Amino acid sequence: MKKAIVTVTGGTGYIASWIVNDLLQQGHNVRITVRDKVNTEKYQHLLDIAEKSSGTLSVYEADLLTNGSFYESVNGADYVMHTASPFFLDDKGDTQAKLINPAVNGTKNLLESVDRTSSVKRVVLTSSIAAIYGDNIDLYNKNLETIDESIWNESSSLTHNAYSFSKTLAEKAAWEMAEKQNVWDLVTIHPGFVLGPSLTKRIDSTSINTLLRILKGDLKSGAPDLEFIFSDVRDISKGHILAAFEPKAKGRYIIANESGNLLSLGKIIEKEYPQTYNVPKKQIPKWFVWILAPAIGFTRKYVKNNIGFPLKANNSRSIKELKIKYNSLEKTVLDHVEQLKRDNLI
Repeated sequence: MKKAIVTVTGGTGYIASWIVNDLLQQGHNVRITVRDKVNTEKYQHLLDIAEKSSGTLSVYEADLLTNGSFYESVNGADYVMHTASPFFLDDKGDTQAKLINPAVNGTKNLLESVDRTSSVKRVVLTSSIAAIYGDNIDLYNKNLETIDESIWNESSSLTHNAYSFSKTLAEKAAWEMAEKQNVWDLVTIHPGFVLGPSLTKRIDSTSINTLLRILKGDLKSGAPDLEFIFSDVRDISKGHILAAFEPKAKGRYIIANESGNLLSLGKIIEKEYPQTYNVPKKQIPKWFVWILAPAIGFTRKYVKNNIGFPLKANNSRSIKELKIKYNSLEKTVLDHVEQLKRDNLI
């Protein structure tokens, strides 16, 4: 693989850190953007990785809502990976300001900077399967057994699944801008529920926090029958890099593997660490979740449209065109638990 200059926005994030790690290990010249360059604590782990790798790391300051702030980091780069985007699953408060504007305007801001360069060949955008479907019931309503890259989320809105709505609008904005020029092309990556070992001790990721809650017994009374499509954070990194460097890569790629629910995670953990953690061992009925919904952070509409409905994804495009080899859900979960133990977080 020819050495390249690669810009990764939001470089300190859970997914982005793995992308930066893998690029550095392959010897690439990596540029990351952060909101506050002075706060080295946020990216010290990447500096440490760079020191031991054959690649190089440069740090740039940029903000999603500051016009032109990404230009310096992308000018002269060969590839840009845009991972920076807000992630809140609740629909409370000003969702337009905290989710939609940063996701959509931030994507436009970045791509406007890319448009001003002549060096960037390809942009890889971290989208989500949330831009493909909004609620699990969507598959039932569309008479589908699996989701694939041809589908778009049509059920989310500013007041229902606002995060999913933000990812959908941001990706659509990116495709609109990509189609108006012929200098760079766009590939989008669609992870599911992300798990797998983190490169930092941060626990502010929703995914990491969910696993911690399972391990600490928050769901020991039982878990709802809520299906997810899980993604290993390391597979997502591979997906981004393969999508950037594979000349024939194009369009949208689901980077996710196995389906399951929180009870599935509990069973994997209990099998490996019997009677060690108070993991959920049973499901709680939908009617009970519906009653409790407001107290546990769900809307009743969310419970109605998601709990009890199966969810599966067709990842054949990523296997065939990117040649990606997926980690099993069991390996993902157990490697993640070991990382949390190693970092004294459980």
